Amino acid sequence: MTGRSRLFEMRRMEALSNTIFGVAMTLLAYQVPKEKFATTDPKWGDILQSYGSHLLALLLSFVVAGMFWYSHQRRLAYAPEARRVEVLVNLLFLLSVIVLPVTTALYGNYNDSAAVTALYGFNLALMSILNAILWVIAAAAQRDRLATVTPVFSMVIFIVAAILAVLAPQFAKFVWPLGFLSPILAAYLERGQAASTAASDRLKRKPGHPASDPR
Repeated sequence: MTGRSRLFEMRRMEALSNTIFGVAMTLLAYQVPKEKFATTDPKWGDILQSYGSHLLALLLSFVVAGMFWYSHQRRLAYAPEARRVEVLVNLLFLLSVIVLPVTTALYGNYNDSAAVTALYGFNLALMSILNAILWVIAAAAQRDRLATVTPVFSMVIFIVAAILAVLAPQFAKFVWPLGFLSPILAAYLERGQAASTAASDRLKRKPGHPASDPR
């Protein structure tokens, strides 16, 4: 059996991951409690008091899940084949996504709890760590360090937030949104790489350049 025949086609993983992300992101809304108000005419203050923390937790988790889904899809396209160890790490990554609605519901209900905040922070950190590991494995095969910058940046942000969630839980919520800068960083790096490639191609086409010599 050749080494290539042992590789796993990640298009199968893509189908599974799309289903898991879709279900997990939908369940975020189902975790919001359906409690009734004490009055038949609830005011904005009543709505905010009853649902504010739940909706903020839902919004945060949905954006985080969407960000990791986008990164996951890019990686599957970047490395369409993988070895067994990468498949196993992918499954662990998807497991951390499945757990997200549970920790989101806990955080929405008990966002003043240090233990619950730490648990939610650990969930986000675990997703970012596994995502970064998968990118490092995929990029190592192509010796492309630039591809790992964005996932590693995201990992550092969520690890710092997880540590802060243990030491000072009230400040963790201000660090988590910094992870949303990852897609902006990725777009900036891709634009810079494209500009560098275009400049290199123009230089090669200039008369007198060794690469432009048809001989």
